[in-house]
Amino acid sequence: MMFRTLATSALAAMLLTGPSQALDLDTMSAEERAAFGAQVRAYLLENPQVIIEAINILEQRQAEAESQQDVKMIQVNSAEIFEDGYSWVGGNPDGDITLVEFMDYRCGYCRRAAPEVAKLLQEDGNIRFIVKEFPILGDASLQASRFAIATKIVAGDEAYGQVHDALMEFTGDVTDVTLARIGEGLALDVEAIKAEMNSDEVTRRIAETRALAQRLNISGTPSFVLETEMLRGFLPAEQMQQIVDALRDERS
Repeated sequence: MMFRTLATSALAAMLLTGPSQALDLDTMSAEERAAFGAQVRAYLLENPQVIIEAINILEQRQAEAESQQDVKMIQVNSAEIFEDGYSWVGGNPDGDITLVEFMDYRCGYCRRAAPEVAKLLQEDGNIRFIVKEFPILGDASLQASRFAIATKIVAGDEAYGQVHDALMEFTGDVTDVTLARIGEGLALDVEAIKAEMNSDEVTRRIAETRALAQRLNISGTPSFVLETEMLRGFLPAEQMQQIVDALRDERS
C-alpha cells in the first residue's frame, strides 16, 4: 500500500513538473525501484485517462512552443514577407491586417482555398493580401509561376491578377500552348510574356521566395502568414475571419 501511494504521488509529480523534479529513483534500492515500477504500471492500467491527459498537455506545450517559434521567424523575416517589392498585392492595399499566401497553381488545396480567400477579402474588406509564387509540384508548376510573374513584369498588377485567377481555375496540362491561350483570352501580349518567362528577374523572384519559405519552415502549399501567425494548410473563410477578429481585438 505504501508503494502504491508513492507511485501515485510520483506519477502526479512527473505529469505536473517533469521527471527532473519528481522522485529520485537513484536513492531507492533495486527492490524498491521494481515495486515502484510495478505500481506505476498498475496505476496507469487502472487509470488510462492519465496517459491521454499527459499526451494532451505535451501536445499543448509543443503547439505553444511552435507558435512562439513562428512569431520569431516572422519577425526576423518580416521585410521579405510583407514588403519584398515584387509580390502581387490585392485585397485592400491599405488594410489593417495582412494575409500572405505561399501557393502553387498545381496544388489542389490551393484551388480549394482560393474561393475561401476571395470570400474573406470581400466580406471583411480591410485585409491586405499578398501572393507568394512558390512552385514546388514539378515543372508544370514552375512554368505556370514563370508565366504569371512574367505577366506582372510585362503587363502590370491587373493583368497578373487575371492570369493568377485563370491559372488557379485551370485544370488541364500546363504547356506553352495552353498558357498562350490563357494570355490571348485576356488580350495580353503573349510573345512579350514568353520572352520574359526565363529572365534572370523571374528566376530571382522564385529563388528568393523559395529561400524565404525555407527560413519559415514552409514545405507545403497553401501556407499562410497572417500577421504574426503561421497557418499551414487549407482553412475555410470563417476560421480565418475568427483569427483576424482575434488579432484586431488584441490591438484594441
